[in-house]
Amino acid sequence: MASRCELLLICVFSLLFALAHSKTLKRDVKALNEIKASLGWRVVYSWVGDDPCGDGDLPPWSGVTCSTQGDYRVVTELEVYAVSIVGPFPIAVTNLLDLTRLDLHNNKLTGPIPPQIGRLKRLKVLNLRWNKLQDVIPPEIGELKRLTHLYLSFNSFKGEIPKELAALPELRYLYLQENRLIGRIPAELGTLQNLRHLDVGNNHLVGTIRELIRFDGSFPSLRNLYLNNNYLSGGIPAQLSNLTNLEIVYLSYNKFIGNIPFAIAHIPKLTYLYLDHNQFSGRIPDAFYKHPFLKEMYIEGNMFKAGVNPIGTHKVLEVSDADFAV
Repeated sequence: MASRCELLLICVFSLLFALAHSKTLKRDVKALNEIKASLGWRVVYSWVGDDPCGDGDLPPWSGVTCSTQGDYRVVTELEVYAVSIVGPFPIAVTNLLDLTRLDLHNNKLTGPIPPQIGRLKRLKVLNLRWNKLQDVIPPEIGELKRLTHLYLSFNSFKGEIPKELAALPELRYLYLQENRLIGRIPAELGTLQNLRHLDVGNNHLVGTIRELIRFDGSFPSLRNLYLNNNYLSGGIPAQLSNLTNLEIVYLSYNKFIGNIPFAIAHIPKLTYLYLDHNQFSGRIPDAFYKHPFLKEMYIEGNMFKAGVNPIGTHKVLEVSDADFAV
C-alpha cells in the first residue's frame, strides 16, 4: 500500500515539475498577449507577467487553464466572463488551437463571430451568451466536430439558423434563444443523435412542427424543446409523440392551431407542456389529466371548449447560471 502511495506522489510531483518547467507554446503566448492588449482594465489588472500559463514565480492568468503537451504548455481553457469586456470578438482567440472550452459570456462583445472560429477543432464548449454580438451565426461553427455545448443566446444574431450546425455529432445543448433569427428551423438538426436541449425561443422563426420533425427518427435524445415566442404555425402533429424522451415542450406565444392530439399524452416522461397564447381549439384528451409525470399544462389564451382546465400552477421558467453548468 505504501509503495502505491509513494508511486502516486512521484507521479504528481513529476507532473507539477513538468508543468512548472515546460515552456508555453509561443503561439499561445502571442495570442493571449494580443487578447490582453485588446481587453479592458478589469481583465488586464489580473493578467500579470508575460506568460499566461505562469512562469514559476507568477501564477497562470486568471481564467486561463493550461496543460502540458510534450515539452510545451498549451492553453486549453479560456474563461473570461462577467467582466464587462467591451468591443469586437477578439480574433486572436482563434489562434488558441488547443482550446477545449471558450467562455466569454455576460460581457459587452459586439460585431460578428469571425469565421476563423472554425479553426478551434478541439473545442467542446462555446459560451458567448449575454453579449451584444451581431450579424449571422457563422456556418464555420459546423466545423467544430467535438462541440457538445453551444450557447449563443441573448445576443442580436440575425439571419437563418445555419444547417451546418447539424454537422456537430457530439452536440448536446443548443441555446439560440433571444436573438433576431428568421426563417425555418433546419429539420437537419433532428439528425443530431445526442441533442438533449434545443432552445430557439424569442426569435422571428416561421414554419411548422411537422416540417421540423419530417425526417424519420428525428431528435432521438431530445428532452427539452423550446419553440416559444416565434411565428410558428400549423398544428401539433401526432408524430411528435415519436420523440419519446421529451420532458419539456414549450410552444407558448406562436400561431399554432387545431386540436391537441391524443398521442402526445403518451410521451412517457412529459412533465411540462406549455400551449398558452396560440389558437388551439377543441378539447384536451382525458389522458393528459391522468399522465403520471405531467406536472404543468398551461392553456390560457386559446380557443378551447368550456371545461378545459390547466394542470398545475403556471410559473415563468426562470433561467439561472446553474442551468448552464457543464
